[in-house]
Amino acid sequence: MCRSLTTVGFLYAAKIMDMKEKPETTSGPPPPRLDCIKCFDALWFCYSPFHQMQSYYRYGEFDNCFGKWGDLVDCLTLKTKRAAEVEEILIAWEKAKPHIWTFRTVDEASDHWWRMYKHFVMMSPPLPGAAQPHPKSDKS
Repeated sequence: MCRSLTTVGFLYAAKIMDMKEKPETTSGPPPPRLDCIKCFDALWFCYSPFHQMQSYYRYGEFDNCFGKWGDLVDCLTLKTKRAAEVEEILIAWEKAKPHIWTFRTVDEASDHWWRMYKHFVMMSPPLPGAAQPHPKSDKS
């Protein structure tokens, strides 16, 4: 499954895959089919020089694209299952996905920040000319 697709879209596509069992008599454009082209495009873009340089600039390492491969394999696997199974799988994935807004306490946020950026703080020397605390004088 390509993670950029919504669960509703997959459920709709799953119902379409089940059209052989329940033919509809509506006239109009044919409904869209479940395809994995978005996953394939994302994988293709992942190996592009632009994406790799962007990843290196942002994170300091090249992207190995394992997540994109997993999404494509998941999508292709979903195409081999019946609509009821696809619906169950997609609902389970949607429930397991963490919410975009994860709230942390101050301590959790501090621990997370240190895990993410500690190597930057430890590697960087103090800046020359940085503000130093003024020595206290006896003349107050």
